Amino acid sequence: MRIVLKRGKDKPVRRRHPWIFSGAIRQVEGEPQPGDIVEIVASDGQWLAWAEYNPQSQIRARTFGWEQDRRPDEAFWRDKLLASIARRRQLMPDAEAVRLIFAESDGMPGLIVDRYGPHLVVQCLTAGAEARKLQTVAHLVDCLQPRSIVERDDPIRRKEGLPPVAGVLHGEPPDEPVVISENGHRFYVDLRSGQKTGFYLDQAENRRALAGYCADAEALNAFSYTGAFAVHALAADAKHVTNLDSSADALDMAARNLDLNGFSPERWQNLQADVFQQLRLWRDQGRQFDLIILDPPKFVTSRRQLDRAARGYKDINWLAMRLLRPGGLLATFSCSGLVSRDLFQKIVFGAALDAGRDVRIIRHFSQGADHPVLLSFPEGAYLKGLLCHVA
Repeated sequence: MRIVLKRGKDKPVRRRHPWIFSGAIRQVEGEPQPGDIVEIVASDGQWLAWAEYNPQSQIRARTFGWEQDRRPDEAFWRDKLLASIARRRQLMPDAEAVRLIFAESDGMPGLIVDRYGPHLVVQCLTAGAEARKLQTVAHLVDCLQPRSIVERDDPIRRKEGLPPVAGVLHGEPPDEPVVISENGHRFYVDLRSGQKTGFYLDQAENRRALAGYCADAEALNAFSYTGAFAVHALAADAKHVTNLDSSADALDMAARNLDLNGFSPERWQNLQADVFQQLRLWRDQGRQFDLIILDPPKFVTSRRQLDRAARGYKDINWLAMRLLRPGGLLATFSCSGLVSRDLFQKIVFGAALDAGRDVRIIRHFSQGADHPVLLSFPEGAYLKGLLCHVA
């Protein structure tokens, strides 16, 4: 089965970009079903790549192999999995909680595998990853001997025409949250519920870096989720941290994490509220902080939402700048892949102008080494952040 591209549409594939959209396809030869492996050829018939196909997705094909004589059999996928795991062992040999496979950036479209100690959490986000799920589980069991493998859902699956999923793929996961270690601190992770795979592993390096600026600070951790930034801040001698989130369950877990690490309740507060509304309320009350962390969820999932998302990012950054004492620090993040690093900086600049504050960037943040960015796939660089001095 083959996908024939339109004339002039082969350049991204030759540059090894993994996504092929419907508008680039001239002809589909054969009757490939969602998740089937196809060959990609140029308009003149020249062979280009192996790919997985999905007629129900806007991204019709996702490339992963560049050698025509290396057919993608079971050994092919096992080799890719082993290579991805080896990279983590090389770069992060002591990490107890780590992303082992990062989809396209590791040459395995749509597949996410996170390790939490002896347990694995898997997400199959594309039809191809779904079709190879049982094979992937068998390879993970053989290579890593995990105590359990849990499958988690993600709304991205709906764009691929895939149903919701959740359950146990191997072994017996614990009924209670597991405890992991990150940067010398301990955290509960619920393998079966919560956001993403249970913990935001991509922020591990940023949490450690930001801790160096927290001493003696009265800090606000907005969109706090389960309080990982708060634990790092208090361990670095922050005076007090307020966790602000709309989820009661997340704040309950944050309280457990703060208690697990031995922090007195006098040093922290959990507040359940809409972040936008609460920041406005504090602005009107004249409340101020020395350090504010803004780590919101993804604001944009399609280009149609980009303008609205930009307004949302500008609003929370403008409010945060109004709540900072002169000389305060703002750590602001975006995990929206469609918001580029350059655009995000421009949004924060616009917020600074409207707030009437002189703002200087003193550090850039990005995702950790276990979330690598393949140079031919810049879309993999989704997490960006700025540490700003607000005068």
